[in-house]
Amino acid sequence: MPKFHLQFKNSLPDYQPYLPFPSNSNLLVPGGLFIDPCFPSSLLDLVSPFKGSPPSKNTACVSRRQKRESVAVKDLFFLSVSLSSDGLVSEHKECHLQNELNKKNKGAAAQVKQKVRVTRRGAVNTTKHLWAGAIAAMVSRTFVAPLERLKLEYIVRGEQRNIFELVKKIALTQGLLGFWKGNLINVLRTAPFKAVNFYAYDTYRKQLLRLSGNEETTNSERFIAGAAAGITATVLCLPLDTIRTKLVAPGGEALGGVIGAFRHMIQTEGFFSLYRGLVPSIVSMAPSAAVFYSVYDMLKSAYLHSPEGRKRIQNMRQMGQDLNALDQLELGPVRTLLYGAIAGACAEVATYPFEVVRRQLQLQVQASKMGALATGLKIVEQGGIPALYAGLIPSLLQVLPSASISYFVYEFMKIVFKVN
Repeated sequence: MPKFHLQFKNSLPDYQPYLPFPSNSNLLVPGGLFIDPCFPSSLLDLVSPFKGSPPSKNTACVSRRQKRESVAVKDLFFLSVSLSSDGLVSEHKECHLQNELNKKNKGAAAQVKQKVRVTRRGAVNTTKHLWAGAIAAMVSRTFVAPLERLKLEYIVRGEQRNIFELVKKIALTQGLLGFWKGNLINVLRTAPFKAVNFYAYDTYRKQLLRLSGNEETTNSERFIAGAAAGITATVLCLPLDTIRTKLVAPGGEALGGVIGAFRHMIQTEGFFSLYRGLVPSIVSMAPSAAVFYSVYDMLKSAYLHSPEGRKRIQNMRQMGQDLNALDQLELGPVRTLLYGAIAGACAEVATYPFEVVRRQLQLQVQASKMGALATGLKIVEQGGIPALYAGLIPSLLQVLPSASISYFVYEFMKIVFKVN
């Protein structure tokens, strides 16, 4: 007659009711024996501690699957028995059912917590990244607001005076604060625009780098990432730029500020008037952002791969936590400002004609609305090719400090906020 060995394992504590024998007994205790249903009830009776009822088919069914609520027990045990051609095999397997469930539940809970932590960390990092770009825009735009005002006077009002006469006129008619006219809406427009622009560029560049598998981003990847970032920021932030242009134009004072201009344009020209000039804006911003970011990154990469740059990075690593935020700038403060200015100047010169056409499109009324190409041809007919560069000098005077300050503040705030 084949022999087999039974070994039981406790898998469910936490219950303390009546047992038919002492809890420290070595006898069998209530549980389940997982065997084939064709086994005779006599075998089930052999391993069952309940001798009070005669073995039957019903008893076998109960033994196969014991309900927890029907029998109050302290310990619940499970056993699996395997069969061979000679009979029962002496090899036994302990089924730690409840322990396995607990382990799985704990593992699943740990995975969920890990995912939540990663998601939360990513959201916090994104928020810091956006704030770094927004603060950079606020500081740079407020600093260069007078130059921005002069540029708009040449583009929007068609000013013919030289720059010194124009400065004198604004100072006499509107006072010192006249140079910051429209700066609030300009900050409200450029802060989200720059925040999205900087963040989108870094995101697109990292994704392209991951897809290519290269150790460093190529120039073409920088150009593509910059263009995509410019398009993204333009689509999201163009309405604010349109409202600002409307306020600065003749008669804009009567609209009653940002809310009044927004309501006036919606009521008189429709919602899509806020996106007037979208195509030339994209045509302008895509190459502008592409040139701006790619030129800055190329200059930065060239310096970091130079002997001087390698030495600076090595010194920064040796100093570690002893460096302040300014010293942690990879390019250093002066070189960061310089490279930002060069990148801004290149982008402005390359795309300025599109900016002129876009501003003119935003000022058109529905009755005399023309397309971007027709508007550009009209500008050339009235003033020649130089008309497409009207206001370029004050624009460059505005772009050079604006670009340098914005990139400097952006890199600085990323260090302060500890952006990954």
